[in-house]
Amino acid sequence: MVEWKISGGLTDYETALAFMEARAEAIARGEAEECIWLLEHPPLYTAGTSARREDLRDPDRFPVHETRRGGQYTYHGPGQRVVYVMLDLNRRGRDVRAFVAALETWVVAALAEFNLRGEIRAGRVGVWIARPDKPALPDGTPREDKIAAIGVRLRKWVSFHGLSINHDPDLSHFEGIVPCGITGHGVTSLVDLGLPVTMEDLDVALARGFAAAFGA
Repeated sequence: MVEWKISGGLTDYETALAFMEARAEAIARGEAEECIWLLEHPPLYTAGTSARREDLRDPDRFPVHETRRGGQYTYHGPGQRVVYVMLDLNRRGRDVRAFVAALETWVVAALAEFNLRGEIRAGRVGVWIARPDKPALPDGTPREDKIAAIGVRLRKWVSFHGLSINHDPDLSHFEGIVPCGITGHGVTSLVDLGLPVTMEDLDVALARGFAAAFGA
């Protein structure tokens, strides 16, 4: 069984981290169920294991949390659905690439429920939206905007951290970092794309798509 938690309001980052670490340890010991936790954070930046200092453009804008998840800098804040994924890969297969691919597939399936085509790009972890309505990059590359970020950590083959999907955050807050170390392309959200979607709608889509991506 997988426990689903949905927290209202804003959850402090350190509180969330402490919960994830304790839950992952308990799962590894066979003392707790796997867990999916949906929440929102107050505005903050997190730095993954590959974060480069020069990508933190405005270090005084929001609190910056060093974290040992994979990836680079990302932003979390109100209007963004953060999904913390505590799953036991000892039972689901010890394959990190397959696990990340399943997370991406899960997001793509959730977006498809709103007739939105999320796409995966080699060398760019996360989920992207083609933006033919925007000018191409200077080298002629078609513009794409990121709608979901992924960064995970494993301890004893139990995952924690996870993914975030932009529902309706303040997109200007991403300007304080180079999101995931990628320049040129931008960031978007469901509401920015003109979709009348609520956070609850997104949660329902995620719940429906979980079994297809991960099984029960």
